Amino acid sequence: MGLPGSGKTFLAKVLKQELERKNYKVEWFNADRVREQYNDWDFSTSGRHRQMTRMKQLADKAKESGSYVICDFVCPTKQLRKDFAADFVVWMNTIDEGRFEDTNQIFEPLDSHEYQVIVTKHEWWNALFSNQWSYEIIRRLETNAKL
Repeated sequence: MGLPGSGKTFLAKVLKQELERKNYKVEWFNADRVREQYNDWDFSTSGRHRQMTRMKQLADKAKESGSYVICDFVCPTKQLRKDFAADFVVWMNTIDEGRFEDTNQIFEPLDSHEYQVIVTKHEWWNALFSNQWSYEIIRRLETNAKL
């Protein structure tokens, strides 16, 4: 989770590839693709809640089938994150502002997460290309008793 443009989708793609390389079954739900699939571009409070609920339903169904599930979305408020109830949260704390002012205005920093990425843009790209974070996140996933 994190602001738009913080690297969520890039990290999700790398995580999916690495988990599949280790022969795990993985489902990845990207918020923009899900919104496109449902033709729902409503970013009001109710629209954001509907999107969170949709992402949760997709994730729960995939998890029931035995997959690791990656949900790549902003989920900007503490209440939305509480309702989503992720098993493992990676906070992409890489930028101070995203590209959408309405999201910047309502985004609440995460209080609880299992892994936080905090870097400058230069460090971010170097670390991503070395897969530094994906390996550490996967190690933590594999040892997390919730999954």
